[in-house]
Amino acid sequence: MGEKGAKPFAWERPTEQARDEKRAALLRAAVKLFNERGFHATSLDDVAASVGVTKPVIYHYLGNKDRVLFECVRIGLAELQDAAAQARALPGDGLMRLEAFLRRYAEIVMTEFGRCVIRTGDEALAPGNRAEFRTLKREVDRFLRDMVEQAALDGSATVPDVKVSALMIAGALNWSARWYQADGALTPPEMASALVTAILAGIGADPPVRDAPSAA
Repeated sequence: MGEKGAKPFAWERPTEQARDEKRAALLRAAVKLFNERGFHATSLDDVAASVGVTKPVIYHYLGNKDRVLFECVRIGLAELQDAAAQARALPGDGLMRLEAFLRRYAEIVMTEFGRCVIRTGDEALAPGNRAEFRTLKREVDRFLRDMVEQAALDGSATVPDVKVSALMIAGALNWSARWYQADGALTPPEMASALVTAILAGIGADPPVRDAPSAA
């Protein structure tokens, strides 16, 4: 849902900004309910009621339920792709870039849109969207594997098997989308730091003693 006090549907202005704000409010409401209840247990009526509008409003701004879900996962995947691009552009060795990406990756999958990416199975989407979803996920997986490989090639990390290591890293970070609690003792950045420190130790690198370069 929107920021405290924001009421994107309390006024009508025929502007692109107004439309974007309304779409964003509907997507935030939808992704929150999808994560809490599951896609199949959430109706568009539920989403509409949570922001005080009717279901036709959702159809107008977003489309059907499948399209709403796809937009939610697309946002999360776009954030992961941006994180990868920013990390790859950083100076330093392969391990430093990998660390920056993993920290941001972990933070993203603990947010609503990132959690939706991890919690959504291919079967939840219509065939056309399913194919694009798989393609986008494969791109993120490839970014991660490439960064692990670069860290191994430049000697900044010890990685016996790039593919296995990348799968292990993705699995460890993705699982946090299911067990992390926002009201817990650690914030997403703090939890991300703890997870990445453990992961880097697990692939044979010394635990980081420096502040990682930010990929955000």
